[in-house]
Amino acid sequence: MSFFSYQTVKKVLFNFEPETAHTIAGLGLKSLAYAPTILRLMKNHYFIENSVLSQNLFGKEFKNPVGLAAGFDKNGEYITATPTLGFGFSEIGTVTPKPQDGNPKPRLFRLKNDRSLQNAMGFNNLGAEYMLKKLNRLYFFDYPIGINIGKNKITSEDMAIEDYKILLEKFKDYGSYMVINISSPNTPNLRDLQNEKFIKELFSVAKEITTKPILLKIAPDMEADDAILLCNTAVEAGASGIIATNTTIDYSLTSEAKDFGGISGALLKEKSFKLFKEIAKELYGKTILISVGGIDNAEDAYRRIKAGATLIQVYSMLIYNGPKMIKDINKELIELIKADGYKSITEAIGSDYK
Repeated sequence: MSFFSYQTVKKVLFNFEPETAHTIAGLGLKSLAYAPTILRLMKNHYFIENSVLSQNLFGKEFKNPVGLAAGFDKNGEYITATPTLGFGFSEIGTVTPKPQDGNPKPRLFRLKNDRSLQNAMGFNNLGAEYMLKKLNRLYFFDYPIGINIGKNKITSEDMAIEDYKILLEKFKDYGSYMVINISSPNTPNLRDLQNEKFIKELFSVAKEITTKPILLKIAPDMEADDAILLCNTAVEAGASGIIATNTTIDYSLTSEAKDFGGISGALLKEKSFKLFKEIAKELYGKTILISVGGIDNAEDAYRRIKAGATLIQVYSMLIYNGPKMIKDINKELIELIKADGYKSITEAIGSDYK
């Protein structure tokens, strides 16, 4: 078993350029769909299922609160394999109406000394129709899935609403929830859409198209007052939740940073949590809050839960630590929740304010 441990796999993958390594890992995950015995063995090993962690959200049972953040599975190709890594839910995308190549390579970098990643991918994906084909094959797959949607790079800012309308229409009958992504730093002027006017218009349009829960994902580089105002606007306009945060363009966090793209992983941990906590002080109890950014252990996951996070997400730290991290977070969360005298995670959520 030790030969096939993640640390062994990681040594091999880290010999390749990051994007090539991701492709290789993806091929491995896709192949699992054709190996049901291995799927079952891996899920039995990594997936933690316990009533303490279970929640009913968006009309689905989330058996544990740790999800795979958007960006890892851009085209919905690894959904069958994701639970075998221990995740309680997955967020696929970001998907755009039309296929696009994304930004020029190289565009993904390891910041090894900082246990972080920096990416300038630019919503590279195979488009909405391709993802629909993938989702249509999941006839009996009972697992919470979020669909992260964004505009095409060539779509102008004043026409952005049309791209989101197209995507809302296409995916209104799929997944457990959708996420509006206007916070990636890698599509020119996308973050300019983080304003009240656009948010009000977007959610007004969304309510006419679908009753599916729609969440807003925000950037970590906003001033807290601006972020709170934007999130309040979104919730009042019909958003079912807030995801905080996307990657950061604060390149002062490390001397190894490039001067483009967004940083994720350990470097983002405190910056992300700080903004999440400010938002949660205002919005806890009013909407569902999801915290993401540098989470790599149960203690950090639990402080976010106590600060108001109903769910958490990881991506970059999975690359450095492997699926055992997900298993350990969930196992240790059970103990932390019980140690505080709670019977379930729902009692622990927002306990900082109770």
